[in-house]
Amino acid sequence: MNREKEIYKVTLVGSAGNLALLTFKFVAGVLGHSAAMVADAVHSLSDFFTDLIVLLFVKVSAKPQDESHDYGHGKFETLATLFIGLALVGAAIGIIVSGSVKFAHWLGGETLEVPGKLALWAALVSIVLKEVLYRYTAAEGRKLNSQAVVANAWHHRSDALSSIGAAIGIGGAILLGERWAVLDPLASIVVGGMLLKVAWDLLKGSLGELTDQSLSAEEEKEIEDIINAFPDVTEPHNLRTRRIGNRIAIEAHIRMDGDLSLHVVHEQATAIEHKLKERFGPETLVTLHMEPKK
Repeated sequence: MNREKEIYKVTLVGSAGNLALLTFKFVAGVLGHSAAMVADAVHSLSDFFTDLIVLLFVKVSAKPQDESHDYGHGKFETLATLFIGLALVGAAIGIIVSGSVKFAHWLGGETLEVPGKLALWAALVSIVLKEVLYRYTAAEGRKLNSQAVVANAWHHRSDALSSIGAAIGIGGAILLGERWAVLDPLASIVVGGMLLKVAWDLLKGSLGELTDQSLSAEEEKEIEDIINAFPDVTEPHNLRTRRIGNRIAIEAHIRMDGDLSLHVVHEQATAIEHKLKERFGPETLVTLHMEPKK
């Protein structure tokens, strides 16, 4: 399986869905006089742009190591995840501001227009299609071990959630009449809040990786347990871990009997390296420094 081609295929399927949805939503939002649906369309537009970001950066991240990048180009994929998070923040802020302005006008006595049924249908179609795209993209992202694809899947899910909020607001305004037309912009504010939460989760993970955040305490404990399971090996220490795109880097110092031959020590280090790669993936970078027991 060519990982790069599979990521392209998944992303292109999502971008085709996003392009169709954003067109439908914009038309439905404008013709149906719905702020929530126009906001939802902006969200789908941001989805389409993040698809383009993934297509661009995954191609770069797939390049092998070279003279200027000894550890490969994996962090370009992390950078793509960061941009997706930032795009979500921008979309969320725009949606919240737009909804807040309409709500302020309503508080000032302005009568808001009741959205049409076309906007409601657009929201319902979006919920179904985006949930399908989320499940497909998330499954493929986990299979391909691609943070950017998984992040893009969550962008699909956040769009489905925003469409649920839009459907509630639009449906409520239609059923309850002009007096409750304010539910439409209020729904858009709620949608924006949900997007901010998703954006924060994506930004936190990508920023952690770009700043060489260690693996979790549970994962580092598992690494130590794997090392300690080998005979004649004691006191794994100076453990350092980090993520590089879809790969993990592990560095550790290990003590062994100083009277053992270099050949035996090398064989043991190689066996430990293979075991760690079995657990964390064949592309895992493992560096072991062997020391004599004190």
